[in-house]
Amino acid sequence: MEKTAACDLSGRHAVVTGAARGLGAAIAWRLADAGAAVQVADVRREQGEKVCARLRAEGREAGFLELDVTDPGAVAAAFRELDERGRPPDILVNDAAVDVSRPLEHLTAEELTRVVSTNLLGAGYMCLEGYRRMVARGSGHIVNILSTAANRTWTEAGPYAASKHGLRAFTHTLFKEAQRDCLGVGVTGIIAGGMNTPFITERFPETDLSKLQSPDIVADTVLYALSVPAGSGIPELVVIPRNEPSWP
Repeated sequence: MEKTAACDLSGRHAVVTGAARGLGAAIAWRLADAGAAVQVADVRREQGEKVCARLRAEGREAGFLELDVTDPGAVAAAFRELDERGRPPDILVNDAAVDVSRPLEHLTAEELTRVVSTNLLGAGYMCLEGYRRMVARGSGHIVNILSTAANRTWTEAGPYAASKHGLRAFTHTLFKEAQRDCLGVGVTGIIAGGMNTPFITERFPETDLSKLQSPDIVADTVLYALSVPAGSGIPELVVIPRNEPSWP
């Protein structure tokens, strides 16, 4: 029986957006532990550089990439810079996300734009740049971090659910196009349930932490998606706390 390959990422280059804290930082650590050279991409320079410093202190290879994913020009420039440095990403993980929990009645156009631009368009801009390069090289893997909001919604989550529903559809389309364009390119969407990260705890300090999972568990699913032998693919994974209230 064929065994799942160990996830040895030595010699691979990875870019993780939203990696200055929370799930993104956990993913950066997992990839670096597996041997990848990781670019910690975020708008939060101070926090991102601290993540990189801790990684390097542990003997991992990491660099900070200050990047606003909502700016397509900045995204394109970042990829050109990585090309020039001989570090085009073999692995791209789109984790950057924001949310505004507000009834639609009181939502502003600016808030709606910010959520959709970051969660959907930002990931899309990253995919546009990363995917074509991976196809040209004949290999690579894109992982888009989704949410249970990609399957259903709840009150005060209109922009977030819309962005994650959209990103799920975009990810499924990209998976199908990779089947046509280059079988060496993998595409995976990871639907993650509630996590004990600042994304939740800062906005909802009263949250029962026992109902949240560790971001490390979700980061492990990224490694699993990357570990599947050539010839197989994982288009989507779901990982939630057993008592997740927003699933299915």
